[in-house]
Amino acid sequence: MSRDSAHHRPSRVGPATPPGHRAGPLDVDALLDDPTTGIIVCCGSGGVGKTTTSAALALRAAERGRKVVVLTIDPARRLAQSMGIEELDNTPRPVKGLRLQSPEAASGGATGGGAPRLDAMMLDMKRTFDEVVLSQASPEKAKQILANPFYIALSSSFAGTQEYMAMEKLGQIHRDAQAAGTYDLIVVDTPPSRSALDFLDAPERLSSFLDGRFVRLMLAPAKGPAKLMTAGFSLITHALTKILGAQFLKDLQTFVTALDTVFGGFRQRAQQTYALLKADGTAFLVVAAPEQDALREAAYFVERLSDDGMPLAGLVVNRASPAPGGDLSADEAMTAAERLRRSDDGSLTAGLLRLHADRVRMVERERVLRDRFATAHPQVPTVVVPALAGDVHDLDGLRTVGTLLAR
Repeated sequence: MSRDSAHHRPSRVGPATPPGHRAGPLDVDALLDDPTTGIIVCCGSGGVGKTTTSAALALRAAERGRKVVVLTIDPARRLAQSMGIEELDNTPRPVKGLRLQSPEAASGGATGGGAPRLDAMMLDMKRTFDEVVLSQASPEKAKQILANPFYIALSSSFAGTQEYMAMEKLGQIHRDAQAAGTYDLIVVDTPPSRSALDFLDAPERLSSFLDGRFVRLMLAPAKGPAKLMTAGFSLITHALTKILGAQFLKDLQTFVTALDTVFGGFRQRAQQTYALLKADGTAFLVVAAPEQDALREAAYFVERLSDDGMPLAGLVVNRASPAPGGDLSADEAMTAAERLRRSDDGSLTAGLLRLHADRVRMVERERVLRDRFATAHPQVPTVVVPALAGDVHDLDGLRTVGTLLAR
């Protein structure tokens, strides 16, 4: 199972591809088997099968001998259902029913790191935020922060909090895995749409907030209610107090003070996780559907990863239309259908011919879209996964997806 890992290591996306040259197909098994691959991040727009792809990759890696945990930060619950777990939460839960693909896999496959395993979890944004507070503050201060109304709002629904906490949880899992040897591969399923890459901005955005003028004003030392920094600031505070109430302003100042003292450590860890995402052991997979809008989003992800110097493994084009059997072209099928339509007993056959023509044209449209993407991004290896007849709802379905990914 072991392969030349250096040959299959994800590359930095850039303009180095020679003119007229296109990257070969994406070798998924080589990526999963490579013991230097420690993190796989699946990103892409919503509704393209990203969660299923993440789960299928994690399952295939485990059954090939890796010790895997898959983290989803997509609010959908399909992953739990597919893996036979009643409900995912912030704690990794073991997935039962692994079928090891070879005797070598039973001893850790290419990694040689002990018995393979697969755990799954879903990011609980507020619980992860609470864990940060509890780990960074004294019990008394933590209790004060957790009860603060501004903290409750921020940890539950504030824009960007999910991405901050995704960075925190990823870094937390990686640190624990390094210390205890629990996992040698982390698969991350990111949120849908372009916000999926917001976690790349988390360290900078958090630093900008903590270093912002308003936060510095709120942290200004005060000897008493009437002795704030300046007369101008005192006037502003007095006006805010009249409008919002003294308790509101006090809660806000308490929250900002706590944020500065508690989350300096989080800011540092987020920066460390950002560096981890750029490291050679990380691989980004962009997932798309064979549709114009989805491939346009995929192009955005590829370009953004390139701008940030992130290691891109390739593109997964999901749910492609399977080509119909036979050599009959769309035009030939439509011509025959039109002839049969005029006869008394040919309506059923004519309908089937028109259906055949529609499928041939759909396959051709998707091929043109994929070729257009490949022309614009020739450095990106690609795998095309055909659409399945039904939804994926169990481990066997995930195995099927994994097999199609690796063919």
